[in-house]
Amino acid sequence: MGSCAVALLVTAAGTAHAVDNLPPKQPLVRDLSSGGKACATGDGTAYVSAPPRLDAVLYDPEEDNQPVESSPVSGEFEAWWTDASGVERRLTYTTLTLTSGDRQSWRMPDDIPANTVVSWHVRANDGEATSPWSDEGDGSVCSFVYDDESPAKATITSPEYPEPEDVFWVDGVGVYGHFTVDSPSEDVVSYKYGFLGGPYDTVAAERPGAAVTIPYLPLRSGTNRLEVQAVDRAGRISQTSRYDFNVKAGRAPVARWKLDDPAGSRSAAAEAGPTARAGTGVTFGGPAPSRTATSTVVGLDGSGHGFLTSDAPAADIRKTFAVSAWVRPAGTGRTMTVASQDAAGAPGYTLGLRKQDSGAAWSFTIGGARVTGGTPESGEWARVLGLYDAETGKARLYVNGHEVGTAADASPVEASGAFQIGRARGTAGYRDRWHGDVGDVQVHDRVVVPDEVAELAYRKPKLLGHWSLDSATDGVSPEQSGGAPLRLGTGASVYRGSDGSCLPELDPDCPYVPSPLVGDGHLRLDGEHGYAAADGPVVDTGDSFTLGVVVRLADSAPAHPMTVLSQAGEHTDAFKVRYVPSSHTWQLVMPERDEAGAPETVVSQIEGADGGEGSGHRLAVVYDDATDTVKLFLDGHTNAQATGTLPDGWKSTGALQIGRSRTVDSQNGPGWGEYLRGDVDEVQAYAGALRDDDISGLGWSTEPCLC
Repeated sequence: MGSCAVALLVTAAGTAHAVDNLPPKQPLVRDLSSGGKACATGDGTAYVSAPPRLDAVLYDPEEDNQPVESSPVSGEFEAWWTDASGVERRLTYTTLTLTSGDRQSWRMPDDIPANTVVSWHVRANDGEATSPWSDEGDGSVCSFVYDDESPAKATITSPEYPEPEDVFWVDGVGVYGHFTVDSPSEDVVSYKYGFLGGPYDTVAAERPGAAVTIPYLPLRSGTNRLEVQAVDRAGRISQTSRYDFNVKAGRAPVARWKLDDPAGSRSAAAEAGPTARAGTGVTFGGPAPSRTATSTVVGLDGSGHGFLTSDAPAADIRKTFAVSAWVRPAGTGRTMTVASQDAAGAPGYTLGLRKQDSGAAWSFTIGGARVTGGTPESGEWARVLGLYDAETGKARLYVNGHEVGTAADASPVEASGAFQIGRARGTAGYRDRWHGDVGDVQVHDRVVVPDEVAELAYRKPKLLGHWSLDSATDGVSPEQSGGAPLRLGTGASVYRGSDGSCLPELDPDCPYVPSPLVGDGHLRLDGEHGYAAADGPVVDTGDSFTLGVVVRLADSAPAHPMTVLSQAGEHTDAFKVRYVPSSHTWQLVMPERDEAGAPETVVSQIEGADGGEGSGHRLAVVYDDATDTVKLFLDGHTNAQATGTLPDGWKSTGALQIGRSRTVDSQNGPGWGEYLRGDVDEVQAYAGALRDDDISGLGWSTEPCLC
């Protein structure tokens, strides 16, 4: 408040008297900071990496009854320390006058002593009076130390992953390593670290100068590196320490039964671990899941005799382990066990199918935790895997290569009894017996990492047809490997471009002729009657499938939707890929049932029409029956995909169509429509769902490598 301002004091008799100016408020500790760090002293003293700016928010009292802009105050700072000779030094500074409530600052001089405790306080001055110092009464001194020296580099050691000069290759993917980092500097409070490819993070020390241990789970084999920087209390960062180590591939299972023994066998040979004897309710030699390395499986009849057991434990379940198998339930109406390990009157864990009020779900139960997810289907194969990670204490469940449910905290107890396939221990014998098929049971004594989980569940797609559309004879365009051809209807022809009789770049009179989309030719459709079709269905739409195609629209603004690929059932298309000009989108449409008007799963990609120019677009359709997902990819980009859900695909009986789809006319009944006007090339069809990384290989004259 200015020197001319006064305040009024009202007496008990009601008379107002002028009184002296009220002094500013005492600065509050919470409104003070040293170099952006809160005011503190003693153990809380702020450490800063440069001479700091001291900040304070100062106020004139509300009782002055004046507008804020009429209450200017300045700050009087004072700092002190004891120098090396034991003499106390003091500095003072007065700020400019600012409005009450503004932040007042003092930038400390560059010659402030380093590594010395500097204390300070502040008070407000309104031109007539000063406030109490900020450390008076209930206040507190503020302290800081200017640290002008960065911490020393950290040392790095690991018992599990020594550096290559000690042991060159070390186990391994899925086996935790623990890296201890320690800087000689006693003021280090945290460490910034990063492994090659991640993770990158910062870990705090329990106390200044203490070492820290960083756990790390290798997800892939090969050369790896850890880089670390020590960070001290002032925020100064050390030079980078580097630690190289080499990671082996993941260890093989500690127990594995392929269950591919000959029909009539009474035991299952073990690739690792002991032989598993089989009950009389076990039948060997059953059909395995297609497109996998598994050759045959066993069938369990769900009775008291339908089991296999090793008569010994497969793993110490108090430590990290994983158990997995190919399974196909005969029904989903009751709880059933795929694998378990005996404890005292109970299973130490169970992996299997659980009947719930909401329906059946896959389940992994261990140590008080139960993780459920996915939807088992009668007669449908699934790869299920239960994982207990002792490092994190979490139980996880994977179905068909994808984690399902929510990881749960588990505290497993000793289960030193026998490993069981197809049943679980109960208080009065075994229960929850499996009815269905089981193949390739594996037990690991480590984490099976996500890429390995996906590989265990991988069903390699099989090429069903590749039509390059480079030529046609008598209206028939061959399949590249001699399979069933595509038959061209009226209004469809193969375009082959220039015949090579002249070259425009050499002969100015030679007319320019556009090149085919891919290779030596492509299919040209007139948009009225033109189409090509196989002799029957090419992909099984009730199971996983993939289709790829290259397409270029002749018009930049088509008058109506146009279909490039479809395959029909009795009443509607099982799928169709079409362009919708009103929304400028490519769409994948898949009805839930073979019924006219059935609910549809529709996924879309926004893209303008070509107008007959350019190299067209590469479209890919993927239906993954194992995960109930459909995807539409545009131009091979995994980051340009549209995804939807289709719980159950249904098997279509109609032929694969290029350039048209089924329609239902109210007067004429079923027919064909949405004819495509444009060019089509490189039609490829697969049984199975291609992985996202393989999609970019579609649309060329050769097939992608499905390794």
